[in-house]
Amino acid sequence: MLKVIDPTTGKDLHERPVADAAQVERILADAQSAYRSWQYTSFDERAQVLRAVAALMREDVETLAPLMTAEMGKPMREARGEVEKAAWCAEHYAEHAERYLATQTLASDATRSYVQYLPLGVILGILPWNAPFWLAFRFAAPTLMAGNACVMKHDPHVPACAEAIASLFERVGAPEGIFQNLPLQTPEVEAVIRDRRIRAVSFTGSDRGGSAVASIAASEIKPAVLELGGSDPCLVLADADLEQAADVITLSRIINAGQSCIAAKRIIVESSVYERMLELLSERLGRLQLGDPREEDTDVGPIARADLRDELHRQVEKTVAAGARCLLGGTLPTTPGFFYPVTLLADVTNDMAAGCEETFGPVAVVMRADSAEHAVALANDTDYGLAAGVWTTAERGEAIARELEAGQVAVNGIVKTDPRLPSGGIKRSGYGRELGPHGIHEFVNAQQVWVGPKQ
Repeated sequence: MLKVIDPTTGKDLHERPVADAAQVERILADAQSAYRSWQYTSFDERAQVLRAVAALMREDVETLAPLMTAEMGKPMREARGEVEKAAWCAEHYAEHAERYLATQTLASDATRSYVQYLPLGVILGILPWNAPFWLAFRFAAPTLMAGNACVMKHDPHVPACAEAIASLFERVGAPEGIFQNLPLQTPEVEAVIRDRRIRAVSFTGSDRGGSAVASIAASEIKPAVLELGGSDPCLVLADADLEQAADVITLSRIINAGQSCIAAKRIIVESSVYERMLELLSERLGRLQLGDPREEDTDVGPIARADLRDELHRQVEKTVAAGARCLLGGTLPTTPGFFYPVTLLADVTNDMAAGCEETFGPVAVVMRADSAEHAVALANDTDYGLAAGVWTTAERGEAIARELEAGQVAVNGIVKTDPRLPSGGIKRSGYGRELGPHGIHEFVNAQQVWVGPKQ
């Protein structure tokens, strides 16, 4: 059974059955059967399905959002926003997929030669708990619009969210089997990856999980897209607008209780403005309301699981023991649930736990840099390379972006995912891209066609 604990109370919430061998076989067989016809549908036909699903999500936002709040503790305001963003993703690919996959004519010795983009088959999406609806549609919208069928193996801690996502397709009358929920415990996924009907894998999660998935997929000679963890730097230079930077960094760090791969995690501040930036961050972080995510005035909800909170607290305690200053938070609450206070650590270095490990929670880590060049060096001194932010003049920020080892960089703004723009990492943050025109090209066959006679 998939057993869920309410992170707000620490009590059992509900449980769902795991698919048995017969159900797994039926799901994969149905997906393969659905693909055989779905691959020949027009872009307009596919778009009609995605638009209908998006409209239903917007209509049912007050039913869907509370599922996230209950299962993983997302504050209600953020949960509503996530449903709306997932709908936007579906609408974006419904509108733009045909242009993104337009046939490309290339000159050669042929009478005509070109590349056309054809679907691959059944694609497996292995998803985490921290953004159940958004990550499902980030995977599914481009994949379906390319003509593939989708099988979604969601995280075991959000089974009600997974069921609701799959039911959206059923409720709009989508062709049976093109999108299916596969409820499994994580160890059972390997056999599905290896199944001959699965043609590629999209994985979002930890670098350790990504390494395992990549190894299995590679052994079967199957492509994979990996969006993994990050220890994302945010550089604040002396010529930055400090007030605006503090506002945006605070928001970035505490969205989803800090449980975001692309959140600003290492705030690297040039020495001349270091103490002032600490003051600004302390003021803003100190005003945030920690509490029941069902309440509209809550800014920061609980950590999703007890083990995740324990790991976060270990990182904080180890970092303070190594010499960092704890300016806010850092103490485990005694109240029920898996809450962790908004925490601000200063004077952190890259050899401390919170400086070199991914911190998944509302913990802001601030580092001092002697110069802009030193800030870049600190930013790149990590095994990760998912995203980064820079606060300085626009021209200087664009120049620094070229020096940062990250898959995406925001200059004077928040790092975010956007259906219009590609997202992904380098180094241990993964490979491949999702979203934008690049994302839809990950799971297609770029087929070269040469038409004679030879010229």
